[in-house]
Amino acid sequence: MDLVITQELARAESQQDAASLKKAYELIKSANLGKSEFDPSESFSPDLFVLCAEQALKMGQPEVSEDCIQMYFKVKAPITQFLGRAHLCRAQMCAPKSAENLEEFENCVTQYMKAINFAKGEPRYYFLVYNASVLYWQMVRPFLEPGYRHHLIPSLSQIVNVLSQTEEEDKEWHAELMLELLECYLQAGRKEEAARFCSTAAPFIKSHVPQKYRQMFSVMVRHELMDKLQLKEEKKNSISLSVTFYINMLKAKAEQNDLPGDVSVILRKAYRHLSRYNHQRFPSIREEKMLLLFELARFSLTLKCMEISSDCLSDLKKMESKDPGKLIEIECLECESEALRLENQMKMYIRAAVEAQLDIIQRLDVALQRAVRLGDPRVIHVVCTTQWNTCLPLLQHNLRHHLRKPLAGVADVLEKVDSLMTLLRCQVHMEMAQIEEDEDRLEPAMEHLRKATRLDTLGLYQDRLQMASTRLRLCTTLYQAPERAEDKAIMAIEQAKKATPKDSVRKKRALLVNAGLALAPDTFQIVLDSENEAKVSTGKSRGRFTYLCAKARHHIVSVDKAAGHLRRLGNENSKERIQIWAELAKVARKQGVWDVCRTASRFCLLYDNVKVKKSRLRRGKKRRGRDGSVQDTWSHPEVALQRQVCPDLLRKFAEVGFIGAEATVHLLRSEGVELNDRAIPPEDLSQHPAGYVPEPPEANAEWITYRTWVESLSQYAMNNWLRSAEIGQEIQEAWIVQNAVVYVLNHNHHLILAGRQKELVDALYHLLSIVKATGHSGDPVMLVTLCNTLARGLIISWIPVQAAEKSRKFMRPNTFHSPLDAGATSEIKTAVEVCEFALNLTNGSAPEETVPTSTRQQLIATWVKAKQLLQQQIGPRLGTEEQGTNEDVSSVTRVLIALEMYSCNGLGLMDFTVPSLAQLVKMASECNWSDPLVELQTLTRLTHFAYAARDHETTMACAHRAVEMGIKYLKIFGPEESRLVAEMLCTATGIQGRSIMENLKGRKQLRLVAAKAFTESARFGGIAGSSTLVMLAARHYWNAWLPLLSSAVYRKKAKGALKRIIGIINKTEARKQEKEKTLLLHQWPTADFQGGGTTEGYFLPGAEDDLTLRAALYGLLFHSHADQDDWEGGLKVLDEAVQVLPRTAHRLLIFKHMVIVKAKLGQNFSMEIQKFKAESEDYLARMWHRLALNSPSVSGELACYNSAIQALQKPETEWQKVEYLMEFGQWLHHRHFPLEDVVFHLRWAVEILLAMKLPSDAPEAEPTPDGEYMAMQMPPQSSVSEAGEVVSLEQLRSVRQLEALARVHILLALVLSPGAEGYEDCCLAAYAFFRHIWQVSLMTAGKSVLESRPLAATSSHLLLPKKEKENERSKEKEKEKGKEEKAKEPKQCQSPAPNKQLEDLPTSIEEWASYSCPEEVLSVLKQDRSDSTVNPSSIQKPTYSLYFLDHLVKALQKMCLHELTVPILQLGVLISDSVVGSKGLADLYHLRLAHVCSELKLSEAAAHHEEAVGQVYVSELEQASCRKDIALKKEKNKEPLLEESLPTLSEQTLPIRPGEIKPLEAKDKILKMNGETGRGLDGTSFPLLWMLKAEVLLEMNLYQPARLLLSEAHLAFQELDEPCAEAQCLLLLAQLANKEKNYGQAKKMIAQAQPLGGSEEFWYNSTLTLAEALLSMEHPGREATKLINAFKILKKERPNRLPLLEFMITDLEARCLSLRVRVAQQSAVTEATECSLLLKDMDDSLLEIERKFIDCGYKENCVDVKLERAKIKRLRAQNEEDEEQKTAYYLEAYGLAQGAVVEEEGRLLSVQGLLSLQDVSKCPGSCVHWVTPTGI
Repeated sequence: MDLVITQELARAESQQDAASLKKAYELIKSANLGKSEFDPSESFSPDLFVLCAEQALKMGQPEVSEDCIQMYFKVKAPITQFLGRAHLCRAQMCAPKSAENLEEFENCVTQYMKAINFAKGEPRYYFLVYNASVLYWQMVRPFLEPGYRHHLIPSLSQIVNVLSQTEEEDKEWHAELMLELLECYLQAGRKEEAARFCSTAAPFIKSHVPQKYRQMFSVMVRHELMDKLQLKEEKKNSISLSVTFYINMLKAKAEQNDLPGDVSVILRKAYRHLSRYNHQRFPSIREEKMLLLFELARFSLTLKCMEISSDCLSDLKKMESKDPGKLIEIECLECESEALRLENQMKMYIRAAVEAQLDIIQRLDVALQRAVRLGDPRVIHVVCTTQWNTCLPLLQHNLRHHLRKPLAGVADVLEKVDSLMTLLRCQVHMEMAQIEEDEDRLEPAMEHLRKATRLDTLGLYQDRLQMASTRLRLCTTLYQAPERAEDKAIMAIEQAKKATPKDSVRKKRALLVNAGLALAPDTFQIVLDSENEAKVSTGKSRGRFTYLCAKARHHIVSVDKAAGHLRRLGNENSKERIQIWAELAKVARKQGVWDVCRTASRFCLLYDNVKVKKSRLRRGKKRRGRDGSVQDTWSHPEVALQRQVCPDLLRKFAEVGFIGAEATVHLLRSEGVELNDRAIPPEDLSQHPAGYVPEPPEANAEWITYRTWVESLSQYAMNNWLRSAEIGQEIQEAWIVQNAVVYVLNHNHHLILAGRQKELVDALYHLLSIVKATGHSGDPVMLVTLCNTLARGLIISWIPVQAAEKSRKFMRPNTFHSPLDAGATSEIKTAVEVCEFALNLTNGSAPEETVPTSTRQQLIATWVKAKQLLQQQIGPRLGTEEQGTNEDVSSVTRVLIALEMYSCNGLGLMDFTVPSLAQLVKMASECNWSDPLVELQTLTRLTHFAYAARDHETTMACAHRAVEMGIKYLKIFGPEESRLVAEMLCTATGIQGRSIMENLKGRKQLRLVAAKAFTESARFGGIAGSSTLVMLAARHYWNAWLPLLSSAVYRKKAKGALKRIIGIINKTEARKQEKEKTLLLHQWPTADFQGGGTTEGYFLPGAEDDLTLRAALYGLLFHSHADQDDWEGGLKVLDEAVQVLPRTAHRLLIFKHMVIVKAKLGQNFSMEIQKFKAESEDYLARMWHRLALNSPSVSGELACYNSAIQALQKPETEWQKVEYLMEFGQWLHHRHFPLEDVVFHLRWAVEILLAMKLPSDAPEAEPTPDGEYMAMQMPPQSSVSEAGEVVSLEQLRSVRQLEALARVHILLALVLSPGAEGYEDCCLAAYAFFRHIWQVSLMTAGKSVLESRPLAATSSHLLLPKKEKENERSKEKEKEKGKEEKAKEPKQCQSPAPNKQLEDLPTSIEEWASYSCPEEVLSVLKQDRSDSTVNPSSIQKPTYSLYFLDHLVKALQKMCLHELTVPILQLGVLISDSVVGSKGLADLYHLRLAHVCSELKLSEAAAHHEEAVGQVYVSELEQASCRKDIALKKEKNKEPLLEESLPTLSEQTLPIRPGEIKPLEAKDKILKMNGETGRGLDGTSFPLLWMLKAEVLLEMNLYQPARLLLSEAHLAFQELDEPCAEAQCLLLLAQLANKEKNYGQAKKMIAQAQPLGGSEEFWYNSTLTLAEALLSMEHPGREATKLINAFKILKKERPNRLPLLEFMITDLEARCLSLRVRVAQQSAVTEATECSLLLKDMDDSLLEIERKFIDCGYKENCVDVKLERAKIKRLRAQNEEDEEQKTAYYLEAYGLAQGAVVEEEGRLLSVQGLLSLQDVSKCPGSCVHWVTPTGI
């Protein structure tokens, strides 16, 4: 029987034949039954039971095995090995299927222990111990998952002990079990037992299984299971142990969150040890080295030490392993390295980085497939772990769909290999469930959740998985109404989640509100309605703040209801409800339903019971919270609940705290208030009765209620963030703390920018203490920002405000410092400590703690300022006491600290001892800058400090480097960085230009270089988008150009840059100026450029404010167009200005130009002129006047002149009206309007002048002796005022009025012909007005002198102090010396007669000729500014007055009234001396007086005036002034060149062709005053003065001085490019040549002069001069005939010049006939008849000429014609043979001569009548000029 059964079992084992097994089992069973029932004597071996059971187990038939074992134990079998084997079979049959079946596990372990205990007694059964240990280890695999290993310790420890007793030969297996037992101890937290076990296990493994000792050693190092000294001793002799020691020591530190600062150094040391392994020399260590390299590389990547991992990876590749598993691991390392490099970009989720990360995941997915095919579980786990780590950054809701395939692959592979990495598998399935749910695949999602729940052996995600499962279950049953309130809420939230963006907010809100109502039906709606304005009741009161107060109270009352909900609910489903409330808050936040979000957050946070009352923070002070009472009333079950709150729920509270605070900030903003800001009272728009005094809001209880409520909302938000930070500290999750800090800093950014950090000090200090406790989550920037904000809050209130005014003075030493009080010192010391903590942390010693230089710079600025406030010097090392090991960071830090010390100096506080600028520049250049922006800023600041120190060379060098660097960065940086770069470039170039301006040293070309720098500054300011910087640069540009803008050439040069600057300004102004979001480096007064302000420095006219400057720039651009006659272009500029500039008064300048240009172009300007309606009369009139000057048409000019005159209606504008009337009269005459119109407007001016009511400050005129003025004749209608009153001359006492009247009458005389009615009256009236000026001035001056004499004596001797008296005496002595010197000089004046007063006028022509104004009177006139003396106030345009005065002198001389010219010329001397202040001009009138006196035979007077002039006619001062102004004019018109440039051929000015010259219009030149000083003549007027002097000298026959003056004048006119003046000068030189009988020279001069052109008088005189020269040379010409023909044509074109032109034509014709008469006298005519006819023709022609002279008003010229006719009569008589006819001719000749005598006598009588008021009898030469007929 045994044999048969044995054979069947053998067959079943070898062939895996179930039938044979079944047959054997049946035989055994039947045999067993037979033995017991039928044949008790038959033998049967019990061993077959065990063998059959073992085979049945192997073939998967546990029922057969169980039956066989039961049969075995029923029989009393001998005690053999099969007993142990039976126990092993039974143990295998009751093995647990999962770790949850602990009872089965215990039963199973019992069977194994029975077998082991049986076998350990007999050495022959020791193999059973080994088998039992192997089977046992297979059975406990489910218990190797986390959280179950502690169940193995009792049984596994026994097995290990038994194996030790039996001295198992398989030492490696024994060691393996020892290591597993050690792991069980450690996971169970039984560290002491583990250490004891190590004391026996370590030596065993080291001696028997050395290849596993490194594993044992790593465990001991990592968990500190052995003495540290012993561990270090062991690693000395082993490289592998040394490397293992370093790696695991760091792992232990990392687990304790206590990594040392020199991690990279330790890893590098481990790598160096590993490099000593020579695997090529010792191939046996190759495998171990590779394992160590893998381990070191992975750990280095974990610690982000890229260099070490790269080196390890490189070594692994060099080892060229052929093992496919190793190659896969190497690829995984490469992928991890690449992912780490992308980490920073992945934090920002840059598209390229995300795509690169997905590529890495794809590679790892392929690697996983290769690992699966390889079948090595270890490699599979490596790939899966790497894949999971790589996928983590992409598990965002909008990116995770990309990870479905890779994560599904990881989950499937790990499931197939039944991986013990249950936590990883659980997380993968959770994420897969979320991905499936996102794509609405709910069944697969639920399956993943079930797997995740099964794998969550530690229960870490139990609540989350349960909630997710419930949620998915409810999603699958949307049409079934759940019963539980929680389920209803979940279902509503899920429905809201599925809302599309197109769905209305109302729909989303309704679903979310339903969720809240399901959870809290009693109070949710009440709390939600706290923000419903429709529920606010204001009652009957209608105050200004009533509604706001009611809203605040309604919110407070409603929110307080929330606390009751939790009290009523108790501890029911609290965990689930917390998660639902949190989910509701999140969904509401995501969908923008803010009121639901705030309400859900409040309900969720009710569960967060704070054990210790937290002080509520508000504005830097601690206050109690509003809801403290609610927290105190919580019931005991709730407190118990809180004690049991798991970290997951606390994390939820933190997240909801963030959301709730953010939602509260949103509520504050809806109220118009920022976080922690005070509420602003609304404007009172209601109407109030008169006398209403508004109540201040601070005294209004309703406003106080509302304001307090707003403040409580800020407190609530801040408390939420602080509580979240505390939760982060409690659960030791640094990211929560980090987020809390970021929220606080971001939402209080407006306070930080405003320098109000003081209000946040308590909150920030609390956050800093939490961050120190939990760490900064690898975000040192956040920590530095927190420290900087806190430190600034501590010091900012202690910085003296008054230092701001001193910030402009650089480096001023300060010796006195006021001490700080104890509180201030304590706060500032704390600030220094906080700064030094952050500085030392980020000093570069730990690379991972390095922060951007810009962030560190803010901290450095705060630290240096705090040190200054504490009056602590910074040592020469320029840093904190703790220096970093990173030299790059340290060197940059030293430079930044030095710069901050410079910026702190000179502010009235302690001054730092700073390194020199040169040293600092060198330090900066040697630094290795990691932040280019900070480097550029440093160069800009160095430029500023060098400029402040007036170090021009350093300024230029630093600015050049800054600009060069900044331009390069502008091309590569993004928009925000480019804006900052442009700001610094703008500052640098601006400082560069200012430094150049301060170092001009007279080099004008450098102004252009500076202007170019300012243009660049404006360009960079435009790029920066800063209107302030652009306008600052534009101001500096204006200041640089202003001295050059008087030159058209320079205006042309500035045109291009000007267009660019205007374009930049407009573009910048049009761009919306964003509010500054960048924290200033200095939030206190500073010597740095940041604190200089935009109004720094002095700005020249035109740049006072932005709008004025912009208008001025447009005006300048317009002028540059106008210079080139580009009026259309100029109009475009003005149109643009009108469009761009705001509607302010600044646009008037633009409209003024626009109106003028449109007038010039003949366009309609009626719209533009309306802009001046609101302006004053004089302004509007001046505007019309300008239009008249620029109008292209006569009609336009006429209309504008009329408008200008009509605009002036007020009495105060009468003077301006008179001037315009005079100018209008001149214009009418020039434009040849009817003479009546001209005279009408001039007489209108006379009427206005006579009707003026002027305040009289002159003494009344005394009646003059002999009735001097009684016979004075006034022009018709000129002495009648508007009121019809007759005005006598004695009533006129205003010099200004008299001078104006004189000018008007002279103008009237000029427009009338000499023979016209009223011509002589106008001249005599003008003479009377000028003479009356003498009388009024002398009377006023005389009275002033008489009054001042006793006053001066009294004041000088009685009132002055002693010292001043001495000064007076010294001055008197100097005066006496001066008088003595003057007495020694030739007499220039005669003192008045002793019996005459100062105010007495001369009474005769001799007295007038010899008169010289007394010095006392002159001194009074020079100082007096009244209207009763000759002074600059009364004669405002002295050169114009002298111009008309000269015309009057000429008119009087033509009227033969030479005597009357003497007082007029004396007035010219007076005006020249007292008003103009020009000796040269006074000399001109002295010369004219000398000439007149010599003609009047007043030789003594003539000599006196010649002496007054002296022998020097051209003074050196006049020459110098003239040459200077000519040089300046040339310089203005010279093309400016930069110093670096040279003129090129293309830049040379081409000569203008003669055909391109415009015809000149000859106008009389008038002398100009010096515009700069207001005294003396302008330098360019001296040539005209010299020419006028030369003209007088020619008349006086003083040829040499005349030649000198004309030579100088001619050269000057050539330089000044004044052709008409040059022509006149050449004419005078020709006349001089004629007088010197140098007729060829005269002819040459006339030939040069005539092409230059001139007036009619010039052509008339030049023709006469040329004729004289030609006749003298006996070369007759036809010039006179040509000129006669030309003048005849002009008569038609210039009707108002007709009398003058007619006279010139007639005179020239008369001169031609005179020549013919002379020829006739000299030639012998043979035929008497022919001669008689010729003479008769000439006589008839002369008769016609005589008639013409009479017609054109030149009757005095008829005398010469009569004499010429008498000559003809005599010639005819001489040639007449008939005696009777001869007698008749002689009688006719006599009659003509007698008629000439009669005419002359009549003129003499007329002149004598006019001079009857003068003592002409005493003038011996008064009639010498009369012609006496002779030769008859």
